[in-house]
Amino acid sequence: MTNRKRPRVYITRKLPDAVETRMRELFEAELNVDDKPRTREELIAAVKTADVLVPTVTDRIDAALIAEAGPQMKLIASFSNGTDHIDIDAAAKKGITVTNTPNVLTEDTADMTMALILAVPRRLVQGARVLMDKPGEWEGWSPTWMLGRRIWGKRIGIIGMGRIGTAVARRAKAFGLSIHYHNRKRANPATEEELEATYWDSLDQMLARVDIVSVNCPSTPATFHLLSARRLALLQPTSYVVNTARGDIIDEDALVQALRAGKIAGAGLDVFENEPAVNPKLVKLANEGKVVLLPHTGSATIEGRTDMGDKVVINIRTYFDGHRPPNRVLPNRG
Repeated sequence: MTNRKRPRVYITRKLPDAVETRMRELFEAELNVDDKPRTREELIAAVKTADVLVPTVTDRIDAALIAEAGPQMKLIASFSNGTDHIDIDAAAKKGITVTNTPNVLTEDTADMTMALILAVPRRLVQGARVLMDKPGEWEGWSPTWMLGRRIWGKRIGIIGMGRIGTAVARRAKAFGLSIHYHNRKRANPATEEELEATYWDSLDQMLARVDIVSVNCPSTPATFHLLSARRLALLQPTSYVVNTARGDIIDEDALVQALRAGKIAGAGLDVFENEPAVNPKLVKLANEGKVVLLPHTGSATIEGRTDMGDKVVINIRTYFDGHRPPNRVLPNRG
């Protein structure tokens, strides 16, 4: 890159300081210092003049926006693992390469998934609020107060046995859970043996037999409302649902109804169908102790976000050095 003009890079959100500093050292980088989400008009103006767009999962990079891109726009280097916020096919038709930042958030997201698996049955948030909301009113330990459910010895059903799903399974096994999973493809025999995992080619059959459901699959047209009202009805009244993947994989209204009717015992959600808006009915259920809600923090570690930024930098440098970026996302050829 020393023999050519430095590419102009437009970054839609504030990134870790170390990442932004490196961006400014290597590129003509326009930062978002105040971290306010860019408006549609600002994004349109950016793609007309920038060489590289660095969006995040909160930015909608659809076909209409991509159509506004000038001829100099060559790369969308997303600061994200998923790419469902980008129209990959439209970018390809425009001659724009798309990259993402995979494989750096696996352990962080799996940690948060396990935290929710513990928090919901053991009523951790409810217990903490007793001490925070009404200090001094706690009367001490009681043998029948704030009873939750044991997770040791229960069955977990993992939807999506990719890297994150597998990492969740390893943690769950260490906590004494029996591993069950549903995936498009069966895991390799070595992984199944390590985890003592049971594969279900039928999601419906698995749901009817597990105590905890962990959603770890990507958001695609095929997984939209994968956990529908019909499928939620297959769960046992003592079952819990945990989602750290994408909000639209669960029919949120159906989930609210199932929780309200006592058809399932509880839920732990880090993602929401209409993010950043959160269904008020879910908030009410959270106040009643039936749901634990987190503000999409599954990957929110300093280390993880810095690693993501490093991958963005590498993808940009590799592209403008004339090579194929290591994390290029190909359009759907199906």
